[in-house]
Amino acid sequence: MTVDARAAARRPIHWAVGGALVVATALVPSAESAAAEQKSEVSLRYTCPFPSGPEEVDVVVSAVLPTSARTGEEIRPAQVAVEVTLPPTALARFADLDAAALSAVARLTVRNTVGDRSADASWQNLTAPPTDLPTPAEGEGEGEGAGESDGTLTLTATGDVPTVAFGSPGRATLAPDALALALTSLTEAGEPTTPPGLDVACAPAPGQEPELAAIAIRGDQDPTAPAPRPGESDPAPEPAPTRPAEGLPPTAREKIDALTEKRREALEDDPGSCPIEIPPEWVMTTAETYAAGYANAAKLDGAAALGPAFMKVVLNKRYINDSCASTVDVSSEVDFDYRGKRQLPPTKATFLSYGFMPTTATMTLEQVGPPAAIHTHTVTNTPTYPEETTVTAQLIMRLSDVEVNGVPLDVGPDCRTERPFEQVLKGYGQSYPPAGYLVAYGGTLTGYAHIPPFEGCGATEDLDPIFTSAISSPGKKADNYTKMTQAPLCVATNPEGPDCPPRKPKPER
Repeated sequence: MTVDARAAARRPIHWAVGGALVVATALVPSAESAAAEQKSEVSLRYTCPFPSGPEEVDVVVSAVLPTSARTGEEIRPAQVAVEVTLPPTALARFADLDAAALSAVARLTVRNTVGDRSADASWQNLTAPPTDLPTPAEGEGEGEGAGESDGTLTLTATGDVPTVAFGSPGRATLAPDALALALTSLTEAGEPTTPPGLDVACAPAPGQEPELAAIAIRGDQDPTAPAPRPGESDPAPEPAPTRPAEGLPPTAREKIDALTEKRREALEDDPGSCPIEIPPEWVMTTAETYAAGYANAAKLDGAAALGPAFMKVVLNKRYINDSCASTVDVSSEVDFDYRGKRQLPPTKATFLSYGFMPTTATMTLEQVGPPAAIHTHTVTNTPTYPEETTVTAQLIMRLSDVEVNGVPLDVGPDCRTERPFEQVLKGYGQSYPPAGYLVAYGGTLTGYAHIPPFEGCGATEDLDPIFTSAISSPGKKADNYTKMTQAPLCVATNPEGPDCPPRKPKPER
């Protein structure tokens, strides 16, 4: 069937309201803020587990924020920086690798609070450029941000972070919490060392005041009301907003409509310009949720419980509307988070190996490589807006605490699949009325995975063939079926939403 580009250009653009976009309704303000800005900064001490042992690390978080805003108004932190000072003992590992410089990617959890409601935002992909390591002889580097004379090293991570909006008037606060660092060590030639990096999950030391900034949130009914002073009682909160029933708010639509009109004009001369990619800064935000479920081990004729797994989501990293094809494609990302590590919680399961031998083991699924990809495809030319979502993650399976017929089996500290495997889950739903699986509302995802052979199993003998034979599934006949139930998203831009804080779902078999 041939599509008339000009006719398609005259048709109204439909915006998907289910899945990823529906959670963006609090992103765009009803009016531009003219509030004064404040340069906010807080100095904190974190405890970080380095190979040398627990290390005390000084961290300074800074950002430019407004002093006040209206309810529902977009607040975008600017000039964000996370300055991390590493002590000499934490740097010893990199000296052993003959590293010349160190870079970092920081992920900071920030708690957004107003009244008694709060939600955590994930300030991800804050990047610190390579910085020269201090030399033992000089104790001081030459480049900007290099080591001080006391042998410490300061890395300053910067980048763009998601917006936040508060639905109730009162004193809103932003407070740093957990900090994760992905450190990469480089040689003098600028190449990664072997091993190339170190992931560190840091927790703030107790007894500190972590508040980065306070913002006075004014209700629409009294936009000139003075900001509450410290110690004063906050105004009574408004009722928590319900889930939005339809797409973006008017100001967001105005921006998108303006962009759409330009693209429609271009269609007259270039029909191929029909797809419109929405700038991510208009719609991208972060969210949190839990997922739980079961994974079948086909060869073992049993199932292992998974989760509840805590997930950090970056929504709407790419948003493409194709009015000619009547489709919307949204790309998002997700990372598992268990005690600062990219993994699901360890789970213990018992199976009958080879059909008769009871085997108990602790299984840990570690996420590797880039964040898991979430792709949502919505068809917009039908009243229900049907939607298909595919989640793809790269995982490694580790086994520990193994017992065979009640007798411990020493598998060593590094019993794992020899390579990552791909776990693909799919969900299907519709937006009108909301039903089935939608990214924002949650639901059930199902899929299969092939488990690779095992390596590193056995402290005193090679047990790799045993676990490969019992668990691995190289062929289609031995696919391992997985069923996960996701809870609704708690979105950072709407900490007072009905799904904040995120709750743990009941898994389905």
